[in-house]
Amino acid sequence: MINFNPNITSMQPNANNSFAGISKPNNTDAKKSDFTDTVKAVEKYLSKVDDIQQSSNTSITELLAGKNEDVNSVVSAMAKADISFKLLVGIRNKLIEAYKETLKMPL
Repeated sequence: MINFNPNITSMQPNANNSFAGISKPNNTDAKKSDFTDTVKAVEKYLSKVDDIQQSSNTSITELLAGKNEDVNSVVSAMAKADISFKLLVGIRNKLIEAYKETLKMPL
């Protein structure tokens, strides 16, 4: 399976003969910072999905109240909220699967 890293901006080597967007890990704080970065990214995406859900709810409420008559935009907002939630659930499932795999590792 191919994993896509959205944080890599370019695969062209820079002046240091390393790839842009990829830095060498610092062995002392690498594990702690990787976990902290992961937690921050998950919190950010949770917040973003919540915002999309709230926006969808607002557009539905406005349609029912008669403030908005564009049904297409409401359906579009609902579809965007549905897809973002399904993606979030998929990411959660992958994280749980990875956690279970680490528990199975022998010491």
